[in-house]
Amino acid sequence: MRNKVICDWLRASSFKLQACSCKILAYSLWLAACSVLLSSCATQKPSTQTPGKYHEDLSELRPKVDVPSEPDTIKTEEAHQSLPYVEAKQTVNAQVDAVLDSIDKINKTRRFIEGYTILVYTGMNREEALTKKKELSTVHPTLESELQYAQPNFRVKAGKFYTRLEAQKDYVAIKRFFPSAIVIPDKIPLN
Repeated sequence: MRNKVICDWLRASSFKLQACSCKILAYSLWLAACSVLLSSCATQKPSTQTPGKYHEDLSELRPKVDVPSEPDTIKTEEAHQSLPYVEAKQTVNAQVDAVLDSIDKINKTRRFIEGYTILVYTGMNREEALTKKKELSTVHPTLESELQYAQPNFRVKAGKFYTRLEAQKDYVAIKRFFPSAIVIPDKIPLN
């Protein structure tokens, strides 16, 4: 019986200690937060300027740089002129020419290059594709447009661009009139 009373008293006192320690912890956290907030507010120096105009002298904080009085270019030119000419002993010109010739042959066989175009319309309706092409030619007459048929869809494409950045300018102009227009990768034929 005595052990039960002691156990009950210990349980009750430990609960009171926990509640009391929580209150002390909360109060100390509140005091710490208030002290941090108050210490973070720096005192302002009185301003000598008229109200409404901000001025602050930051020259003290700028790093000091020593600028040499005479440039070093004269010294480097003299050193460059004093070196004797050295003839190249091992040249790679023949090897470079062979590589450039092979690249030129590959480029001559290519008929297309990777580029970009603006897709204005894609769908199965031929009449709608023709009207979109006609609208495009009236809205942007300098831009070349074409109608392609890849079964079962008709596509209206505008322009041929080497990079996406080149296409962006015309894309912005077309997007106002054709909100569904997008820039897509396309093969550009070489002449």
